Amino acid sequence: MDLKHIRNFSIIAHIDHGKSTLADRMLEITHTIPERKMRDQVLDSMDLERERGITIKMQPVRMEYRPQFPVSNFQFPINDSISSENSKLKIENSNSEYILNLIDTPGHIDFSYEVSRALKAVEGSILLVDATQGVQAQTFTTLHMARDGGIKIIPVLSKIDSPLARVEEVTKEVIELLDCDQDEILFVSGRTGEGVENLLQEIIKRIPPPVENYKGENVLRALVFDFKYSNHRGVIVFVRLLDGKVKKGESLIFSVSGEKFISLEVGTFSPEETPREYLEAGDTGYIVTGIKRPGIASVGDTITREKNPLPALPGYMQPMPVVWASVFPKNADDFLELKMALGKLRLSDSSFSYEEESSGSLGRGFRCGFLGMLHLEIITERLKREFNLKLVITTPSITYEVLLRNGKKVKIYSPYFFPDDGNIDTVFEPWVNLKIILPIKYIGAIMQLLFDHEAEIGETDNFGNNRSSISVKMPLRELMRNFFDELKSVSSGYGSISYEIDDMRKANVTRLDVLVADDIVAAFSRVVSKRRVEEEAENLVEKLHSILPRQMFVTKIQGRALGRIISSKTLQAFSKDVTQHMYGGDVTRKNKLRDKQKKGKKKMKERGKINIPQDVFLKMMRSGE
Repeated sequence: MDLKHIRNFSIIAHIDHGKSTLADRMLEITHTIPERKMRDQVLDSMDLERERGITIKMQPVRMEYRPQFPVSNFQFPINDSISSENSKLKIENSNSEYILNLIDTPGHIDFSYEVSRALKAVEGSILLVDATQGVQAQTFTTLHMARDGGIKIIPVLSKIDSPLARVEEVTKEVIELLDCDQDEILFVSGRTGEGVENLLQEIIKRIPPPVENYKGENVLRALVFDFKYSNHRGVIVFVRLLDGKVKKGESLIFSVSGEKFISLEVGTFSPEETPREYLEAGDTGYIVTGIKRPGIASVGDTITREKNPLPALPGYMQPMPVVWASVFPKNADDFLELKMALGKLRLSDSSFSYEEESSGSLGRGFRCGFLGMLHLEIITERLKREFNLKLVITTPSITYEVLLRNGKKVKIYSPYFFPDDGNIDTVFEPWVNLKIILPIKYIGAIMQLLFDHEAEIGETDNFGNNRSSISVKMPLRELMRNFFDELKSVSSGYGSISYEIDDMRKANVTRLDVLVADDIVAAFSRVVSKRRVEEEAENLVEKLHSILPRQMFVTKIQGRALGRIISSKTLQAFSKDVTQHMYGGDVTRKNKLRDKQKKGKKKMKERGKINIPQDVFLKMMRSGE
């Protein structure tokens, strides 16, 4: 295929703005998927993606499209109701066929690194904005990444058929955001398909074709923008070929990891893997490596020929974990199975890391690093579903740098390793730069929320019609403390955030332990602000009291910090009339049995261990439940 007939593009947007639905309509119009196989969110292949209605893993697909020209320059009127009669185009078939390589990207801020690498694999991008919600915080973040990459941006308003659509208002927001003309904005409905044909034609018009930098018979340079693992074929890398050509049976090498391999198969996505004779410059496809070891493939690496290597693509970096949590098997015998499961997940997701650790109370397990709270939930849920493991998951934490009184400086990833106050000189914690977008009328309510979360408020800018953008600096610890849910609550669901990690600052924090039947449960320990330690202890004890199943003996639940018990609640034991089977006789018979039971319960309280179910750990991990 001539490069001038290839278009590589992605769809970027805030979460839940209709990316996957728009992709569905494109696949229908281009006849990429037969009608009998079509379903909603067809590119979201994971059960978790379909259940949550979000894209977790980016998904490429190759579409073959014969456009219908000439195209009318009709745009949906802003002030009038949108009429399907007005939107009919006078069309005729083109003689040229185009290859449209789409990469559907995640919208959640946790996966922004994947989005940044996907943008390196395309020449253009559709910036999708929900006409019912308007410009959101993540819209700014993805737009900034796209502009840094120098790619062509096509602004598109989605969900224009919704009765809640604010087409005119959101159009003005997009014009102000992009500094563009109104006729550059396209209008589509992913649900009905209105405007999608016109969008495909505009993609061909506006997005430039790929350009090959290195030419020749024996050259190859391909960007790895994603990968997955197959039990039989090893790691399968998703690549965008920038230069050269690759086919089955060639000796290749990863530029960063230095690992050599033979290409066992090459092909494209339709959207299932479709083998092809070769891939060439401009193509988006896959290469089967046969590698079955973790840590070799990573997003952002470059694949080139072993005998004639080309320079690696710039901008490669390893994504840095933001949130840490320790994962232990509920049954100590499952440790090796957990290790194998983490290894397999690492083969398909290089953005999370893990290393072995041990705890006196929890046994052997792994300390895992994640890109955010959603990433943590997704990985733990996959461990539970795909490998049928029963796990103990500690309270998520961040990295603290602690200067001890003896002059030693240590990094603390897990709350139960946080030193006692008497041994600490200074604690440092990471802060974040936060951008919040919400309607102006909610600014008063958000200010109190920001104060409660120790935030420093920066510039406040108004844009569009009745919308405001607030720049904020905040401890990462406070961002994780249910801030997003509280923001949605005070803004009636209209608030949105995006963030990036800033510098380290001094922190006034301490370790809060939870004791169940006088034993510390290490998984529930957390690091909290000293000024909120009493409130946090009460909330933690109250929450555990409400979800922990009753035991055979009276169980005391306590919160301890700063060397003292701060909060305490008692979980009553199961009660049973043990004399109900006795009839007649002297009352001393019943009293004797009751006394015997009292002694047994006393002994059980002294020696008994509390069995905490797996779902209790999961509920305690999720602060919103």
